[in-house]
Amino acid sequence: QVQLVESGGGLVQAGGSLRLSCAASGSIFSIGDMGWYRQAPGKQRDLVAFITPGGSTNYADSVKGRFTISRDNAKNTMWLQMNSLKPEDTGVYFCNAQTVYRSDTYPRYRPLELWGQGTLVTVSS
Repeated sequence: QVQLVESGGGLVQAGGSLRLSCAASGSIFSIGDMGWYRQAPGKQRDLVAFITPGGSTNYADSVKGRFTISRDNAKNTMWLQMNSLKPEDTGVYFCNAQTVYRSDTYPRYRPLELWGQGTLVTVSS
């Protein structure tokens, strides 16, 4: 099995902080770009931040300066540090990874996009 497992969501007051984690497991050969998406109640799922294998990052304007995305390639893990949280940050956060996994059949190595199960972040005012 190849999968992404998320954790770290919860309830926090405005101005507080949370740290989300996303760990990939299974027969993964490599992981390319990784990102965090957010789906607020009644809205579509939008990209919050992404990070390349080399550590280059980009952020949505709404979180720039408050959120920090990071990764550890050796551990196949990604984090999202969220500071100065606002009520509008509320939503389900999903991690995403572009991967290559090893198959038992040919072609041995195949691309696979993975999604985490989502973790709920609620910011109260």
